[in-house]
Amino acid sequence: MHLKKLKEQFIERKFQKKLISSSNDRKTSHKIINSVAILTSEEIATEINLQEQVEAILNLRNCKIFKFRRYNKLDDASYHHFSEKDFNWQGKISNINFKSFLEQDFDLLISFFDERNLYLEFGTLYSNANFKVGFSEVNQALFNIEIAGKTKDCSVFLSELKNYLKILKKLEN
Repeated sequence: MHLKKLKEQFIERKFQKKLISSSNDRKTSHKIINSVAILTSEEIATEINLQEQVEAILNLRNCKIFKFRRYNKLDDASYHHFSEKDFNWQGKISNINFKSFLEQDFDLLISFFDERNLYLEFGTLYSNANFKVGFSEVNQALFNIEIAGKTKDCSVFLSELKNYLKILKKLEN
């Protein structure tokens, strides 16, 4: 149990260093949004069909979703999940599917979690998405737009997001 905490501390340090350097280099894209990535937890994804709601409310297709779930050796391997075991002591990602998800140049990344989670925040920070959106309670240094709310109010969050994206002329409709 102590090794797990120690590993998280190492990853947290790497995260903080990268966060400081990336906040100075942040550039905002002015591209119209065509591709959307969603980063969330397994618990939220089981309660809400997030991918379907994003596609319906934002009127976008082919959203990609990746979910964090705590490691359990009884879980089957999945192409849409990652866990704390997918990070090594240096904060490098060993899950090839998650790594390629983060390396894709999505136009929009929706970080749909409203509580601090080192691994979801790490994924948000390391994502190559051009525009990042999330909840204001998480970590304001990660996002281009923060929206106050809770994950249970998914439609309210997405409606607000749609309004902001229209104001910024990032949506065609």
